[in-house]
Amino acid sequence: MQANKSSKRSISLIGMAGAGKSTISNELAKIIDYEIIDSDFFIEKEYGQSLQNILDNKGYLKLREIEEDILLKINFNKIILSTGGSAIYSSKAMNYLMDNSTVFFLDVPFDQIIERVKNFSARGFAKSPNQTIKDAFEERKCLYEKYSHHLINNSFDVDSCVKKILELI
Repeated sequence: MQANKSSKRSISLIGMAGAGKSTISNELAKIIDYEIIDSDFFIEKEYGQSLQNILDNKGYLKLREIEEDILLKINFNKIILSTGGSAIYSSKAMNYLMDNSTVFFLDVPFDQIIERVKNFSARGFAKSPNQTIKDAFEERKCLYEKYSHHLINNSFDVDSCVKKILELI
């Protein structure tokens, strides 16, 4: 991760389900007037079905492949991208995001993720069938750190998180 300000004209938010990516992107957009793109919504629109349906019918690896394809199609021009939590499994997609936007990892402790997301089984959470949510959290954390320019603690209030991101851009 680098600590300097970025001259990139777009923002990408990464982190676990429940990290607050959608909430923070909505609040940021009110202030900086960038377009919001939610990659999960983009996938559902393009494939005409929910992430959970794709996961149930095609498996977690296919969902990750679809996510990579969608991310590589994004045109970064004054956008705030809210990614799916498993975006970090594609080095190709994440390097594309890092080259074209300032990437913020919204870091939230596991116990808060569990409080925020009551039902992972309906979220289209792409993990190996033998993995627990905790295992996935631990596996992903180092990847979120690897593929971000800045780590932002989002375990407090929304305004604090938004203010920190604005200071860094």
